[in-house]
Amino acid sequence: MHPVEELLALFEARFAEDSFGTFPSTLYDPLRYTLGVRGKRIRPLLCLMGSELFDEITPDSFHAAAAIELFHNFTLIHDDILDHAPLRRGQPTAHSRFGLPAALLGGDVLLVYAYEQINRIRKLHLPRILDLFNKVAIQVCEGQQLDMDFESMDPALIPMKDYMDMIGRKTSVLLAGSIQIGAVLGGASDGNARHLYEFGKRLGMSFQVQDDLLDIFGDPGQVGKKPGGDILSGKKTFLLLKAMELCPPHQAGVLAELIRSSRGDRVEKVMEIYSDCHIAEWAEEEKEKFAREAMDHLDQVAVLSSRKAPLREMAANLLRRTS
Repeated sequence: MHPVEELLALFEARFAEDSFGTFPSTLYDPLRYTLGVRGKRIRPLLCLMGSELFDEITPDSFHAAAAIELFHNFTLIHDDILDHAPLRRGQPTAHSRFGLPAALLGGDVLLVYAYEQINRIRKLHLPRILDLFNKVAIQVCEGQQLDMDFESMDPALIPMKDYMDMIGRKTSVLLAGSIQIGAVLGGASDGNARHLYEFGKRLGMSFQVQDDLLDIFGDPGQVGKKPGGDILSGKKTFLLLKAMELCPPHQAGVLAELIRSSRGDRVEKVMEIYSDCHIAEWAEEEKEKFAREAMDHLDQVAVLSSRKAPLREMAANLLRRTS
């Protein structure tokens, strides 16, 4: 098993082999810019680690990991457009820098290149991997649409179970699908692949709670954006929906009004209500609950415990992150 840092270096070396077009540059510049504003490569790493749990990493696994990272960046470009987001990872978003049409088309091309990578997988595995990849891609789009639907709804009318279903589709299934696809390519049994899928899904839920916490309580210098972006954009989050449940009725009413308002001090006021209702403490407990469930599924995977150590380390680091 490779340490996470070595695995990341192996992936970067292959992913840096740029096979994109060059003309017109107005199409390909936003694409290369987006990929250059590097994230943590969580999803391709999960794919490779899932594969290496069962066998040596093959070119098929690298193709799948590249496809997953390309697809993820396609979704980020489009999500930023839909959310009117000016920053991503502390840098201007593609549509902010290059304009909406160029960013939109650049994202579309990323999706095509993702399928080009999938198509390089050996025919022995291709039908199943394509099926898994397509299911994940559809669910991610479903989750994004549900997220947009929730934006115009009164937070008091959104059941927590519906919100969790949305997050499961928008965020968690891509983590879950990444490690499942890698496991299948590594020769995992159906049972082992299913446990890894559930591991990834619950890790994704824990990751999202952490993301919501960082948006409100994180250090802006490390997070790469101003605090309270979700409040300013009216997004529904774990924190907001739980506050609507836990706060007294009068505070819940004030909270709903603040989310709808354009008051300049609404971030501070919402944070005061969150503090009164101990929302950060609840979120930390929820994050840990999802993490424990993830580890329970990882424990059920029938490989030597020592082979799972890099996955445990990566999960722990993700949930301790400050950006």
